[in-house]
Amino acid sequence: MPTSQANAVAEKFAAVSGDHWIEELDDGSHVLIRPLRAEDRDRERDFLNRLSPVTRRLRFQGEVKVSESLLDHLMNVDYAHSMAFIALVHDDGELREIGVSRYADTGDGRECECAVTIADDWQRLGLDLALMRHLIDVARRNGFEQMVSYDSAADARMRELAGKLGFHAVLNPHDACQVTRCLEL
Repeated sequence: MPTSQANAVAEKFAAVSGDHWIEELDDGSHVLIRPLRAEDRDRERDFLNRLSPVTRRLRFQGEVKVSESLLDHLMNVDYAHSMAFIALVHDDGELREIGVSRYADTGDGRECECAVTIADDWQRLGLDLALMRHLIDVARRNGFEQMVSYDSAADARMRELAGKLGFHAVLNPHDACQVTRCLEL
């Protein structure tokens, strides 16, 4: 990418404070990735409401209504025991959330559960991989030894992503439709 184009991309995101990264996706587009913040609540709501029913069902393992209690849960990150990164793009002068990755401590301080969700129109561009790499790095730095994900066995995109990241999968012996994916950190 020419230097002037890279500078223009960086200038678009200059107003965003705090730690952030600009990632180039497989199609050459650029997104900003940064930790989720309290002021992202409305963005998170809009993001979830824009997901297709299939994408939302895969993320939440069933039908969910985007409610204030769900948002309370999703926005509750402390950056150590729980973490979330969002991906943002400029859309008509506004920052719009197009992806999120998150983990939460499962209770023992050694294992965290993760999830990643990408807006339907931004899938298959490598954004899920970029978000998860940041998440895995932070989980390691925060002392977690293992990351797990509980997914539908039919979720081909998650199967492909998990394979690229080095997760191994185990079918749930009580539910053949569920798979547990594990990554040693």
